Amino acid sequence: MDHKPFEKPPIKPLSLTIFFPCYNEVDNVEAMTHKAVEVGRRVADDLEVIIVDDGSKDGTAEVADRLAEEIPEVRAVHNRPNLGYGGALQRGFRAATKNWIFYTDGDGQFDLEEIPRVLPLLEKYDIVSCYRLDRQDSLIRKLNAFAWTTLVNMLFHIGVKDIDGAFKFYPKPFIDAIELHSMGALIDTEMLAKARNMGLSIGQTGVRHLPRTAGEQTGANIRVILRAFKELFKLRHRIKNEGRPPRNH
Repeated sequence: MDHKPFEKPPIKPLSLTIFFPCYNEVDNVEAMTHKAVEVGRRVADDLEVIIVDDGSKDGTAEVADRLAEEIPEVRAVHNRPNLGYGGALQRGFRAATKNWIFYTDGDGQFDLEEIPRVLPLLEKYDIVSCYRLDRQDSLIRKLNAFAWTTLVNMLFHIGVKDIDGAFKFYPKPFIDAIELHSMGALIDTEMLAKARNMGLSIGQTGVRHLPRTAGEQTGANIRVILRAFKELFKLRHRIKNEGRPPRNH
């Protein structure tokens, strides 16, 4: 059940999990991991970095395991077989052990140096969901994203500028209090809709979006899009049947 009250964890001292899903990101995973550790050590008192290998076939898993052996804060977890974006995020959330969880994508299109600037928002809001500035994607992807975000905000009254922006902070007690079902691209919508249903506040700010320099995008795959729409209306029915739970302050 999703109706569990929880208390927001403290910001200071900061207990932080940083994780990112990787599917065939052998050319990105090492740089992403080193940057996550570097920034994480600066901002967190208690840090872990989790690489979620989602059934990669290009050597990502082997690099992730090597990094986990070399760097004390790093762990690698593996989905076998590939479970999709939602399945990868679910695995990262389940593996996280710290009070606050930050996730981004493993493709290097978000600048982790933005983390210190965004962190103060956690003092005011329960969740922080960032939106992409000068989004470095094709026009069709931008149009699809605008249409999707507009639809989701209309259905669930979330009020977020960039539903699928992969630069988000969640309190672990919230993750522990909900049950996630989405295995595909709907995962961000499901989490934010449940957060709103529980009365949580969501802070927003813009972050830089960088061009992809290696690997291939999978989010525009027509099967991914159709799966998200199919799950969307199931989620709406599920959310409508949930009452707003109590919350401890």
